[in-house]
Amino acid sequence: MIYLDHAATTPVPREVAQAMYEVLTEQYGNPSSQYPMGVEMKKRLAAWRASVAAAMDCPAEGLVFTSCGTEGDNWALRAAAWQNRHLGKHIVTTAVEHSAVLETCKQLEQEGYEVTYLAPDQGGLITAQQVLEAVRPDTAAVSVMLVNNELGTVYPIRDIAQGLPRRNPKTLLHTDAVQGLTAFSARDLGADLISVSAHKIGGPKGVGALYLGPRVKRPRPLLAGGGQENGLRSGTEATAQMAGFAKAAELRMASLERDRAHLADLRAYAQERLLAIPDMVPVGQGTAPHVLSLSLAGWPSQNIVNDLGAQGICISAGSACHQGKPSHVVAALKLPKRVAAGVIRLSFGPGTTREEIDACAQALQQHHDQRMPML
Repeated sequence: MIYLDHAATTPVPREVAQAMYEVLTEQYGNPSSQYPMGVEMKKRLAAWRASVAAAMDCPAEGLVFTSCGTEGDNWALRAAAWQNRHLGKHIVTTAVEHSAVLETCKQLEQEGYEVTYLAPDQGGLITAQQVLEAVRPDTAAVSVMLVNNELGTVYPIRDIAQGLPRRNPKTLLHTDAVQGLTAFSARDLGADLISVSAHKIGGPKGVGALYLGPRVKRPRPLLAGGGQENGLRSGTEATAQMAGFAKAAELRMASLERDRAHLADLRAYAQERLLAIPDMVPVGQGTAPHVLSLSLAGWPSQNIVNDLGAQGICISAGSACHQGKPSHVVAALKLPKRVAAGVIRLSFGPGTTREEIDACAQALQQHHDQRMPML
């Protein structure tokens, strides 16, 4: 199998699985228990939090474990709305956010909030000025993702954070950094709330984290109960997943610069190889080194994905969360119909090779030559 869909999820390294296995089979105590095994697990939980916080370059005390990026996005928006409930009921976001943000915004609209959805240009870009100009005296929150999961576009979170106090010093800034974990420093980025997920960096599914910056007052607990996660998210901690998250973060940080160079080289190589195929065109102006969005214009993307999948080559027609439905991200670009219909996404990991890119390019060339365009 050739796996070129790392933006959807990533394989778990053996070291990560081993760390989880140890917790599941040997160190399985409840961190809330008072006997030695429980006390030991409480210490380990603190160490795991510190490892993830180090990867994000944020204080460990500001990091809350969650079940996934979606949970973090939901919680962040609602925490910001709650903190600024007396300021106003206006939220600024973009039309190309992850569904976890957009669907939460729709819920808030049903609760009386007004949401401004900023449209990107045809390259998928949104400027800091565009965001800041949309902020009003009653804007409770701004939510702009760090890296778009379909296009690889990187948004100017740092510039937004620096300009926001001049527009409205009380407005809180959230960024979904799921596709950018280990590629940013929370201290430098300046966002008030940052949501991340383990399974995008070689960790297990079922665990993520939400960073709460110093401007975030203590939010309402996400879950009521036994008071875990400093009283903010009750429920017995998913210790095996947290152990896996920490180990994955440690591994990624240990090879960070090498991996970045490798991914950038792969992306450039893949773009050169695939754009040599007739009717293949670039989509967006993404610069993230692990995501490449293209279109085989006129050939429906789902047919391409199915054809390559039958050959053991895994690519995507967009976000895995859309499950074959048209992508709101592609729609927001207002591309010509033939181009929009053929959008595919390749996304890479540290173990991806040029030989795998070559095999994918050959399969796409054959699809072009052997199948008739439908548009």
